[in-house]
Amino acid sequence: MGNQGGNARKVRHFAVFVLVWTTEPRLDSGMRICAITMVYRDHWALRQWYLHYARHLGPQNLFIVVHGPDASVPKICPEANLITVPRDNLASFDRMRSDLLNRIQDQMGDVYDWVIRTDVDELICLDPEHFESFAAMFDAYEDAQSLFALGLDVIESADDAELGGEERVLEHRRHAVFSGHYSKAFAARRGTHLARHGIVNTATSAFTMPSGVYLVHLKYANIDALQMSNEHRIEIANGTETGLPGEAWRKARRQTLRFLHRFEALPHVDWPHASEMAYDLVSDTPETSADKGVMRARSLQFDHRTILPEWFAQA
Repeated sequence: MGNQGGNARKVRHFAVFVLVWTTEPRLDSGMRICAITMVYRDHWALRQWYLHYARHLGPQNLFIVVHGPDASVPKICPEANLITVPRDNLASFDRMRSDLLNRIQDQMGDVYDWVIRTDVDELICLDPEHFESFAAMFDAYEDAQSLFALGLDVIESADDAELGGEERVLEHRRHAVFSGHYSKAFAARRGTHLARHGIVNTATSAFTMPSGVYLVHLKYANIDALQMSNEHRIEIANGTETGLPGEAWRKARRQTLRFLHRFEALPHVDWPHASEMAYDLVSDTPETSADKGVMRARSLQFDHRTILPEWFAQA
């Protein structure tokens, strides 16, 4: 994309300006932790992301890259730091977003000890039997440069009530299935870049996945919101630029029906066994892409479903 570098440089400079003026508050431990995401129209998911990370990190430590002007975002996230970037060229869509966020993440790393970076429909949840806070988790892995979380999809089942706009989703959703694909790198120190659900591999990279840390993927947790998001995905994937998302976005409705049909047919396994089995499989032997230089978890599929324990409602 012709003006990608210029736009990225402008955003990078603006991110430095925001950091200077908004990062004085620290968590009680003295550790500085922030969270960053990028959003386009996913207002329900954005509200969940904001409510979750504001509780844990403070809203002043949240950074939202808004992909195209959106007057709704300041209302949903009134105390977060917003960085609006143009949406006039979607060529090389995924690479552009990854490169942009890595640049901003590096700038934040000048001020913060750790940067949490997830998609807008992803929440990092900590089992209280393992970690009482994000600061405690990062303290336990002070020698790491990045951390991965065990992924799971949370699903709106047929007997679940519809969600309005204000409820915290994990108070109302319990059905889930583990996912190797969403067992992603979610936090990094300065200089460690995220890409393709993993980290850009270097000679010193390590695959570090703490037990009791979960990446909750909310794509299927609100079917009404998903239907709207699918329309956006189809619109983007059918654009005229090069390097746009592929078949999974072009056929988003079909993908959704296929996933939900498969989920409903899965047998149930109790959480203790399901989570232990998923962690053992996913945390063992990650894969490294020789051509892309990315280390990530294997994209394992699980042939059972489970019910989230009650602590997730307050996670």
